[in-house]
Amino acid sequence: MSTLEKTQLQLGYIPLLDCIALLWAKQQGFFEEVGLDVTLVKEASWASLRDRLAFGLLDAAHCLSAMLPAAAVGADQIGIALQTPLILSKNRAFISLSQKLTHQLAIQENDNAQATAQKVTSYIEADHSLSLAHVFKHSIHHYCLREWLALADSKIAQTLKFKALPPPYMVEALDNHVIDGFCVGEPWNTQGELLGLSKIVCSSQDIIPNVADKVLAVTQEWAEQHPQTLIALTAAIIKAQKELSDLKDFSPVLKLLVDFGIVRFHCSEEVHVDKYYMIQNIVKNLVKENAAPQPEDFHWLFEQMQKWDELQIDQAQITSLGAQCINLEAYEQAKQLYSS
Repeated sequence: MSTLEKTQLQLGYIPLLDCIALLWAKQQGFFEEVGLDVTLVKEASWASLRDRLAFGLLDAAHCLSAMLPAAAVGADQIGIALQTPLILSKNRAFISLSQKLTHQLAIQENDNAQATAQKVTSYIEADHSLSLAHVFKHSIHHYCLREWLALADSKIAQTLKFKALPPPYMVEALDNHVIDGFCVGEPWNTQGELLGLSKIVCSSQDIIPNVADKVLAVTQEWAEQHPQTLIALTAAIIKAQKELSDLKDFSPVLKLLVDFGIVRFHCSEEVHVDKYYMIQNIVKNLVKENAAPQPEDFHWLFEQMQKWDELQIDQAQITSLGAQCINLEAYEQAKQLYSS
C-alpha cells in the first residue's frame, strides 16, 4: 500500500441512520486496518459541518449531496469546491406531518404522494398557515418538499417558505408547535411517530429520482493533497458498507446507533417490531450494490437549483461542474484496496 499523506483524521457526521458506515468502520477497526487514526466528530447542524469541512477543521465528512453543486457555483456563500468518492445513501428521506394536521386533513394510509400534496395545498389555499421544515436549503429534502407540493400546486411549491432545522431538532420543534411537518432522514420520522407527534405521509422515493442523498465529502484541495489517504478512508468505509449489507445479526448495529444517540427509542425483535425491521432494512439498503458517485446525480441537483433556486446555468456547465463533484478514481482504487 502507498504511503499515506496523513494518518490522523477528523471525520464529521450528523446523527442519522446513513452515517452508520462511518461509525461501523470505526468500531470494527477498519480505519486502523488501512493505517488511519480517525476521530468521529458529531456536528450540531449541516451548516456547521459544511463550514468546518470547507475551512479545514474537518478532513472529511458525511455530507448532503446537494452541498457539492452549491459549493461548485458559490451558492453556499463560501465557494470552496467539494468532491466525493463515495455515496453513503440514496433517496432515503420521508415527509412527516403532525398527527393533529393529518387528522384535520383526513390523510389516509393509502393516500399517494399526489393525494397528500393536494390536501396540504388545499389547506394552504383556504388561508391556513403551514410551517414545514427541511434539514438545509442545499439538500434533496428541500427539493423533495418542492416537488411534492408541485404535484398539486406549482405556485405554492415555488412560494412557500421553509424553515431549516438540524435533523435531531425536528421532532422537538414539532412538539413545541414551531413547525407542522418536516422532510428528514431516519430515524427522526420514526421518533416522531413513536412519541405520537407526527405521521409519515410519503417517501422521497415516491416523489424524486433515486439520486444520491448523503456522500462522503472532502474539499477538492484536500483530495489533491491527500490522494492515498482518501483512497484508504474510502476503502475502510466501503468495507463497512459491505459488512452492514450482509449482516445476519442486526443487534450490534442497533446498539451502536443507540450508543451514539441516533436511535433514541426502544425497538427490538419483541418491541416495536415493525420499526426495528424497517430500520434494519434501511441500513442494509442505504446504497444498493454500486456506491460510486454518478454524474447524473449531480446533474439532477443542478437542474433542481435551476428550477427552484433560480440558478442561471447552461447544460454544458452542468455537465462540467457535475463531473468536478465526483472522484471516481479514488473510488475505483479504494475498491481495489478493499478487495486485496
